[in-house]
Amino acid sequence: MHAGKNFSFKEVVLWTRRDIYVLLLISFVPTFCYEVLGYKWLAIPWLPIALLGTAVAFIVGFKNNASYDRMWEARRVWGSIVNASRSWGIMVKDYISNTNAPRQYSDEEIRKFQYKLLNYHFAWLAALRFALREKRVWEGINKPHNTEYRNKWFKVAEHNSKLEHELQKYLSEDDIQRILSKSNKASYIMGLQSAHLKELRELGLIDDFRHVELEKMLTEFLTQQGASERIKNFPYPRQYATLNLYFIRIFVFLVPLGMLQEFAKLGGCMIWFAVPFSALSSWIFTTLEKIGEATESPFEGSANDVPITAISRTIEIDLREMFDQTDIPEAIHPENNILI
Repeated sequence: MHAGKNFSFKEVVLWTRRDIYVLLLISFVPTFCYEVLGYKWLAIPWLPIALLGTAVAFIVGFKNNASYDRMWEARRVWGSIVNASRSWGIMVKDYISNTNAPRQYSDEEIRKFQYKLLNYHFAWLAALRFALREKRVWEGINKPHNTEYRNKWFKVAEHNSKLEHELQKYLSEDDIQRILSKSNKASYIMGLQSAHLKELRELGLIDDFRHVELEKMLTEFLTQQGASERIKNFPYPRQYATLNLYFIRIFVFLVPLGMLQEFAKLGGCMIWFAVPFSALSSWIFTTLEKIGEATESPFEGSANDVPITAISRTIEIDLREMFDQTDIPEAIHPENNILI
């Protein structure tokens, strides 16, 4: 997520410079052929191009709206995870007690049981985060311009480390090995969490009513996990993405041909202004298409992502402070205005 006021002109040019080079070339070739080689037949009326441009604008706008909806839904899902995590912390802190226990446990033993539940939750966040950062074929992060921008301006922790190292902060080696052997690691951690709640109920540290309430919270976490996985694993429909791409390419190739007559009417050397104006007109559409592409996958690890790494760290800080722990990790701050 970009945490600054806006992207700088330098960043935008760096991100789209390959398109700029190609568009200038596409605009220059027909203009050179028209003016220097005398291929006057290259010029076509502007009206059909304008009609095509209108259609392209609708398609690009539709994709951008759909991509924004996907991104905003992802942010809402992780906002729900934040709220539910804070509720989870309060419930763990207040529900686990000696009230109904057949024997009295020391405060240190109670804290140990509580901290284990917290650590399972932090491990679940890590496993879900790493799963959402996995690359998919359709994601824009695989494109050269996005990879280059990421390598220059920021780093994605999940792309530069392993889940095993992250889990070592919270879980035993035995738990880690069992988790790593599963295909859906986050769901398995929730299963371990539920098993620990069952153990606490059998010890009398949680009564039946509170056990049910805590299990409902696990169900809520699994619901939000499922929503995140749905966004991650179901891309913007490829038929629409393909149509969008082909229409823009056709429009880009036709724009310079339609500009020729318009600037030729001005006389003199004005015909050469068709090159920058054609490139500028095409650049607007290609850049809008790239923005939609960069927004449609909100967990891939791009500059336009939902900052799930920073959100996870915020959750951990809040819960540790709630239990008056001293080993509080630092909040994650933007790197070159990019918060991941």
